[in-house]
Amino acid sequence: MRIIKKIKTRPQKSSNQGRLSAQSLHNIKINSLEGKEIDLTDFKGKKMLFVNVASKCGFTSQYKELQKLYNVYQDQLMIIASPCNQFGRQEPGSSSEILSFCERNYGITFLVTEKIDVTGNSQHALYNWLTNKEKNGKKSSSVKWNFQKYLVDEEGKLIDYYLSTTNPMSSKIIQHLK
Repeated sequence: MRIIKKIKTRPQKSSNQGRLSAQSLHNIKINSLEGKEIDLTDFKGKKMLFVNVASKCGFTSQYKELQKLYNVYQDQLMIIASPCNQFGRQEPGSSSEILSFCERNYGITFLVTEKIDVTGNSQHALYNWLTNKEKNGKKSSSVKWNFQKYLVDEEGKLIDYYLSTTNPMSSKIIQHLK
């Protein structure tokens, strides 16, 4: 009688094991404030600055600096603002009210998305990608307040994020645009 020994084997490690493989930001779907789909692949070759915004916040005046940043760097940068009512209920308006506010008070010409959740169980896929290392391949973060900023490179890779207190015209951001 022959006895066959069972040999325990370990599965071979793939060459990618231990390394994060980021998901593509460009596959995420989001609508504009007017309800039209924004195709993030349209911005390949440009950096993108994502900002969660609110019209009744102490940082709302940053809209002016965001527009200034966009005016100076629009050939290489797209700013995408996402209204959010999660922090202090400071964005209670409807889509048309938000759009009117942005145009009337700040002359905004960059993209403004539909109102979304940037944190919690209803977090939009865009912010899930921006705040999750397993998705963006760089780092995890949490959105602390309105006007937190996320800078993404021309290929859709996260460069870094900046808290609300960082002015859009800060050298921390501009150094990546020169």
